[in-house]
Formats: sequence, structure tokens, C-alpha cells
Amino acid sequence: VVKAFDYFSPWKGEQQMYKLDIGWPKIPEYFTGQTFCVAVDSLHGLVYVGQRGDNVPKVLVFSEEGYFLYSWNDTVEMPHGIFVLNTATDSSVWITDVGTGKYGHTVKQYSPSGKLMQILGTPGNAGSSLIPLQFDQPAEIFVEESGDIYVVDGDGGMNNRLLKLTNDYKEIWLTGTNGTGIGQFKIPHSVTVDPFGRVWVADRDNKSIQVFDKVTGEWLGSWSSCFSEDGPYSVRFTANYKYLIVAQLNINRLAILAAPPVGSIGDCFMVSTVQLADETKPHLVDVDMKSGAVYVAEIGAQQVQKYVPL
Repeated sequence: VVKAFDYFSPWKGEQQMYKLDIGWPKIPEYFTGQTFCVAVDSLHGLVYVGQRGDNVPKVLVFSEEGYFLYSWNDTVEMPHGIFVLNTATDSSVWITDVGTGKYGHTVKQYSPSGKLMQILGTPGNAGSSLIPLQFDQPAEIFVEESGDIYVVDGDGGMNNRLLKLTNDYKEIWLTGTNGTGIGQFKIPHSVTVDPFGRVWVADRDNKSIQVFDKVTGEWLGSWSSCFSEDGPYSVRFTANYKYLIVAQLNINRLAILAAPPVGSIGDCFMVSTVQLADETKPHLVDVDMKSGAVYVAEIGAQQVQKYVPL
């Protein structure tokens, strides 16, 4: 029997897979708040950054080369997660807002210039999990090209669930309650979907990644062995879907995990890591699906950093 570590021996030395792009952004002084989230529009070469703070622009837009383009601020209170959707006809920016004021507890869709187009949830009202569209600190959203929407709710509120909606915001399925069992969550913090019909959730305080069937919502498996030191804060695929990039905030690290092809989730295997500076606190990441670059929103360092594949 070939032991797993013999089979993976070429990786034992752990090759470096990414290097920091020290020229991104060109002028870091545009980061004036705590940078919680980042989203890449790889079709148009844009990078959106959500930041928090008093009297700071809540959304900054940069070019992928690192030039600051513009910012917008209306109706965003405390951005937590951000996602860019490109369809054949237009682009939109989705933001989860965990604020406690009149805009909070919502998932909002904006035009690229910051025009509010859609609000999911009741602004200012934290919800119970009995009502699908009543959020309590919704953590992140992922929208497929079909318009199907996945929301992890929430970032420490009363809800601990994964919700799938149609493009006209009707519930398809909803799964998860607060707990440590199969399909239960403790702060489902990040969500993404692969091309093989699986939904991946970073279950932060259970220190695991849980995986679900995107059609039925059925639980497919989970990984926890990679997260004994610190739970996963983010989950994103590399451009070729061979790896998952996971931020571990408390140990200031990006973990790069081998993504299983179609079928069984199997065991978690960490291929490589990127160690960030102390107190960087990487919160959420996004990947440019064209260039493969990884953008990391760091709330400790109050910046977004760009890592390029070697």
C-alpha cells in the first residue's frame, strides 16, 4: 500500500507557489479603513475592495495593475463580503452588509459605479432563520452566471445557514443550524461553487470546510484536519480549479489545498502555504480567474495585497 505521504513526496519540501506583487496597489494610501473584503472582475480588469471606518469610502475600485480608479459610499454600512458577477449583458457587485444601523443585515446588488439595484433582507433588521430572506450578519455571497445565489448567513448572528436562491430571489433550498454536527455551522464565513456541482463553505468556528451538492443542498463531506491551528476564513478556487485558497486569520497564513476532482471529497491535503507578516490578519480573498492572481483583504494590516502565481 502506498502511503499518502509517500505519494505526495514531491510536495514535502513545499514549493513556493505565489509571490507578493509589491507594486500593487500603486498608492497604498487610498486604504483609509479596515479592508474586510476584495472581489475581482477579471473580465474588465477591476478589483473592488470593501473597507470599514468612519468617514471612509466603503468601496474602492482599482485596476488590476494597481491604479486607483474611483470609490463609492452610499448605502453601505459595514461591508463583510463582496462578489462581482459578469453576465453576457452586464456586471454587478454584490455586498453583504453586517452593520447594525439602517442599512445592515442585508445583501445588496450594485452597479459597478455604486448605484443600488437590489436589496435582499430587511435593512436594519436582524432576522431569525425561520424566514429565508431575513439575514443576521450575512457573511458572504456567491452568484453563478445562471443567476442562482448562494449566501452564508452569518458572521456571528443567530443564523448559521447556507441558502440557495433563484435569480428572482426565491428559496431553492436552505441548510444548516447552529452546532457542530454534520451540516451544522458555527459562523459559516465564506462560500464558493466549483464547476462540478459542489458548494464549498468555510465553517470558521467549527474549523472545517463543508461541502454540499449545489442542486439538492445535500451534505457531501467536510475537511477539518487541515485547520487544527486555525479555522478557515475564506474559500476560493484557483483559476484552474486544482487548488483551494484559504485564509487563516489568526495565524496570518494562506493555505493552498489540493481540490479533489469530481466525486468524493476525501481527505484534506495542504500543498503549500503563504506566511504573511504578524498581525496582518487575512480575512477574505478573491482570485482573478484570468491571471490567477490572489488578492488578500487584511484587516490587521489595513490593506489588500496581491500575490501572483509563480
